[in-house]
Amino acid sequence: MYQSIIIEIKQSVAHIRFNRPEKANAFDAHFWEEFPLALQQLSQEPSVRCIMLSGEGKNFSSGIDLSMLMGLKQEIGDIEIGRASEKVYHFIKKLQASINAVEQCPKPVIACIHGACVGAGVDLASACDLRYASAEAYFSVKEVDMGIIADLGTLQRLPKIIPAGIAAELSYTARPMNAQEAEKYGLVNRVFENKENLLSEVQKIAEAISEKSPLVVRGIKKTLLYSQNHHTNEGLEFIANWNASQLMSKDVETALMAFLQKQKATFPD
Repeated sequence: MYQSIIIEIKQSVAHIRFNRPEKANAFDAHFWEEFPLALQQLSQEPSVRCIMLSGEGKNFSSGIDLSMLMGLKQEIGDIEIGRASEKVYHFIKKLQASINAVEQCPKPVIACIHGACVGAGVDLASACDLRYASAEAYFSVKEVDMGIIADLGTLQRLPKIIPAGIAAELSYTARPMNAQEAEKYGLVNRVFENKENLLSEVQKIAEAISEKSPLVVRGIKKTLLYSQNHHTNEGLEFIANWNASQLMSKDVETALMAFLQKQKATFPD
């Protein structure tokens, strides 16, 4: 069904793998259509409780396929400037929507970063709920070297994840940040020895998340995202209203009984 990605489901965890290893998993036109569609479908699948992202081959992603940008330039070459600008605007908004789909997915999305994570790869990783890396991974906000300003979310999300000054340095210089520095500044939660260990250990983390109440996990994601863009008092009001409707859930009783009986709770999808 998909040309740019592969999806596997194991133990309530869906694993989306970018499938252009010969191109360092550069995101082509197929990806920008298929990735948000896949997230939407997985969002609607009750048995899936957590989602992992990784790349086939040696790299997470080298970013947007440059042939897309060249094609766009040719497409608007002979169009009146106002209409050309409008076309570029809609092109950018479509790509932004594909990245935003990660946040709009109600389930946690975990980036497993190995090899290169460049340009749009950083945009995508920044939108994820959790990020882990293998030891050889590196990050580069590469857009400045292409004469453009990153426009798919890195400049908006990255300063909320790592110190603003570091985010600015990466964006101004395009210098690579290795996995160890990424861990130091909190861009990734943990660094693993190699890709194999990375995927194995993150699978365990995703399965641990999947064992929790899916209703609660979805609420946590929504609350965290809301709180990133609102004042503390607004965030507290949001969670008060949210829990006013959720604390009567059967999942609360199930969790408390399991805790008291020192047993593992089992929750319906």
